[in-house]
Amino acid sequence: MSPQRYEQTIRDKCSVQGFGFWSGLDATVEFRPAPAGTGIVFVRRDLPGMPRIRSVIGNRADGPRRTTLSANGTAVDMVEHILAALAGLQIDNCMIFVDRAEMPGLDGSSQRFVEALLEAGVQTQHVRRRTLVIDRPVRVGTDDIWLLAEPCQFPHCELRYELSYPDEPAIGDQNFEMVLRPDAFCSQVAAARTFVTRTEAELLRQQGLGRRVNYSDILVFDEKGPLENSLRYPDECARHKLLDMLGDFALSGMDICGRITARRSGHRLNAELVRQLLAEFGTSSQLKKSA
Repeated sequence: MSPQRYEQTIRDKCSVQGFGFWSGLDATVEFRPAPAGTGIVFVRRDLPGMPRIRSVIGNRADGPRRTTLSANGTAVDMVEHILAALAGLQIDNCMIFVDRAEMPGLDGSSQRFVEALLEAGVQTQHVRRRTLVIDRPVRVGTDDIWLLAEPCQFPHCELRYELSYPDEPAIGDQNFEMVLRPDAFCSQVAAARTFVTRTEAELLRQQGLGRRVNYSDILVFDEKGPLENSLRYPDECARHKLLDMLGDFALSGMDICGRITARRSGHRLNAELVRQLLAEFGTSSQLKKSA
């Protein structure tokens, strides 16, 4: 990633279909090209007036285990894997037409979104992409769960995730890091899937959630490993957490130049770091709630 790169959109429309992991409802996502400066905008075409929700940190709504955006009483849910796909491919401007509040979960990764977007093609635009340059350390979190953003020697984005599940030996401790580039994202991170423990999965089922999801859809771990499934990478869990980081950091609306290390962080803390980085190095207008 260079601070001097130009913004990009997609050449043609493309769509992806599936069902929401939480709701179990069928959903279709259609990606459309957008002019430079548009950003990433969700459009609820299933609602009167087709309300729009911009993907900015000010529109993030708190919720468990996922990233939700909300503006003017309208929401889109489970958007992190879509945002990660767009950010990983350096697609900065896109209109995303959806017919449900919840995005399709697919296989719990960004892979099918990436495949559709690559088939549509990437188009360079004639506006410089804004870059948030980290020039001093910024840390959020606690002693055990934290994120640290630091300057780096080269003009790119370095990401590292340190995962620790001491009570789940099949997951254990995993670390993964990468320099963010479209080729590295596609080959190393895009296919990393959502994971839960068997205990967590059973609790969600008891709450009436995820009833349409089976073991082949996501990684469900017991003490021996994933149930009725196999890993794509030995450290797939850490890679997926880094995927989630990338989706959440996309809410900055800018490329990030620096090194970010995460220790056991999740969506809420990722968003907290974005807010802090924008306050320190970005523009305060990105913090405002925007439709």
